[in-house]
Amino acid sequence: MGRLVLVRHGQSQWNQENRFTGWVDVPITAKGEEEAHRAGRELKGTKFDLAFTSALQRARQTLKIILDEIGQPGLAVRADEALNERHYGDLQGLDKAETARKFGEKQVHIWRRSFDVKPPNGESLKDTADRTLPYFKKFILPAAAAGQNVLVSAHGNSLRAIVMDLDKLSPEQIMLVNIETCRPLYYDIGPQGEVLGKAASSAR
Repeated sequence: MGRLVLVRHGQSQWNQENRFTGWVDVPITAKGEEEAHRAGRELKGTKFDLAFTSALQRARQTLKIILDEIGQPGLAVRADEALNERHYGDLQGLDKAETARKFGEKQVHIWRRSFDVKPPNGESLKDTADRTLPYFKKFILPAAAAGQNVLVSAHGNSLRAIVMDLDKLSPEQIMLVNIETCRPLYYDIGPQGEVLGKAASSAR
């Protein structure tokens, strides 16, 4: 049995400013660093064999802090755009409140919370899943199924795609799921890639 741990990056600069971030490569804030240290302290005692992250610095910064905190700064890390956040297209960089005033709250809610409706020139959650899950199933899940402890530092929507697959959730159900910053999700993975158990950080 392997253990898969999913962690959303700490608060980013544009999280703090309430902006749509997507693929814009903004750093984490001082609060985001504190959140990453907290996650690292929680994960002390777990020895990881492999780590994955996105190509965006907020996820990579979070992972580095966690690895330093748990005493594994030299752990093998694979970074790939497949784990990047959902691309918000023309909304990237816009203030969320201003966007709601410009396009209407109903339209913005549809862009943010529907499964397969994409914002202008951006990705829907379905698009994100179509990008993220093939990579997850080719590289990440097999490592956990082989008995390795695997850490993934990524983003709210790429992680939602993974959680949707692991938890066998419908498109309607996943839209109600919120992935909190730096609150690890733990999955025990069997040899066929099946989920044997799950826990959230608040339960540990």
